[in-house]
Amino acid sequence: MTQQTLYAGQASTQEVNKLLKNTYMLLSMTLAFSALCAGIAMMMQIGPMMSIGLSLGGLVLLFVTLRKAESAAGLLWVFAFTGMEGASLGYMLNHYAGMANGPQLIMQALGLTAVVFVTLSGYALTTKKDFSFMRGFLLAGLVIAIVAGIANIFIGSGTVFMALNAGIALLMTGFILFDTSRIVNGGETNYIRATVSLYLDFLNLFISILHLMGMGNDD
Repeated sequence: MTQQTLYAGQASTQEVNKLLKNTYMLLSMTLAFSALCAGIAMMMQIGPMMSIGLSLGGLVLLFVTLRKAESAAGLLWVFAFTGMEGASLGYMLNHYAGMANGPQLIMQALGLTAVVFVTLSGYALTTKKDFSFMRGFLLAGLVIAIVAGIANIFIGSGTVFMALNAGIALLMTGFILFDTSRIVNGGETNYIRATVSLYLDFLNLFISILHLMGMGNDD
C-alpha cells in the first residue's frame, strides 16, 4: 500500500511538472506573439474604435479558446486570442509612447510586471501553498472593478481611474498566486486554460501598472 501511494505521488508530481513545463512554454510564446501583434498595431496607428473592436473580438475568442482547450485546435485559438489582445493595445501604447520618455516608461512597466509575476509565481511554485481560499475575495474584487470601470466611463474622474488601476494591480497579484496554486495543487489540469489564466493576469497587471506610471507623465 505504501509503495502504491509512493508511485501515485510520483506519477502526480510528473504530471504537474509536465503541466507546468507546457504552460510556461506556451505562456512565453503567446506573450511574445502578443507583443509582436501590439508592435504591428502601433505601426498601423490604430484608432480608439479599432482598439475597442479588437478588445471585444478578443473577448469572443477567449470563450472560444476555453471551449476548444481540450482539443488540438485549442493551440490555434489561444494564439488567435492572445494576438488580438496584443493588437488591441496598439492605441494605448502609442498614447504612452508619445509622452516624454514614453518608450522607457513602457519598458519600465513591462519590467516591473515581469518581476512581480516571476516573484509571485516562484513563491507559489516553491511553497506549493493552496491559495484557493482567495477565490471569493478575488471574484468579488473583479466584479467591483468592472462596475467601477463602467461607472467611470461616465464620470471621467482621474482619481477614480488611478484608484481603479491600483485596485486591479492588487487583484492581479492575488490572481497570479491563485492561478499558479491551482496548477500546482491539481485544480487545473489543462495547460491551455492554465496559460490563458496566467496570460490574463500578466496582461492586466501590465496595463494597470502602465496606467499608474503614466498618470504622472500625462499632459
